[in-house]
Amino acid sequence: MATQELLEMSLFAFNLVGLVVCLVGLSLARRRQRRALGYTIAVLGFLIAATPMLAQLVGGR
Repeated sequence: MATQELLEMSLFAFNLVGLVVCLVGLSLARRRQRRALGYTIAVLGFLIAATPMLAQLVGGR
């Protein structure tokens, strides 16, 4: 299987996992003591969800 096909198949899984991680991070950010950690986890979740798209942009195909 080509790399492009694998990225397209994994798109849904990356989006779902990224969304869950982002929501956990935003839930943590509601507490003042955990605000920085929560925002960091939320950004990590966004990067997980955007990985297939970023890989397509970097790959150039």
